[in-house]
Amino acid sequence: MKFKEVNFDDESAQRIYIQYFDRVRNVIKSLSKESQNDILLEINSHIYESLLNSNKSEVENILDVTEKLGNPEVFLKELVGEKRLYEVTKSFNPIKIFNALLMNITNGVSYIIFLILYLSLFFFIFLSIKKILDPKNIGFYYLKNKFFVLGKLKSTSFNYYQYEQLGNWFIPVMIICSITLFFIITLLLRLKKQFQKTII
Repeated sequence: MKFKEVNFDDESAQRIYIQYFDRVRNVIKSLSKESQNDILLEINSHIYESLLNSNKSEVENILDVTEKLGNPEVFLKELVGEKRLYEVTKSFNPIKIFNALLMNITNGVSYIIFLILYLSLFFFIFLSIKKILDPKNIGFYYLKNKFFVLGKLKSTSFNYYQYEQLGNWFIPVMIICSITLFFIITLLLRLKKQFQKTII
């Protein structure tokens, strides 16, 4: 169903209505057309129903309803953030996902955790770059029941360097790890959103 404006007999009421929806549109403009339409329909039906059940003038009525709904910039903030995050996880675009998580950072601890998980992926990219700049001291060092190091190893009297496990494969493995973890974290974020939708 497509959004259709309510027509008022009173010009002042119509102007208040249009100005309110201009504010709503401004808040939801980052969402897909479908999500925007859903929100507009929801708010519009709320206003329309209140018009049917009121004996007040149109101006009084529209002012009452918009006051009860509140400022779109406030009451739509969380909803827009949630919907935006759900939309961008479908695209797997890291920049859009990062921006959507920043938008939701005040909406719960889980978003902070996901943001930290995404930021931790830069560790693998950082190690790949460091390996190019310092190939001798960066790597994956492992000796069973003795030590495990992923990153830089300081030189000591003991020759740890012979226990470097990946050699020339270090950079491809780090890149594959970061890409794989990115997809896993994004899928977990999508599952979280779908789980929330089924509960609500």
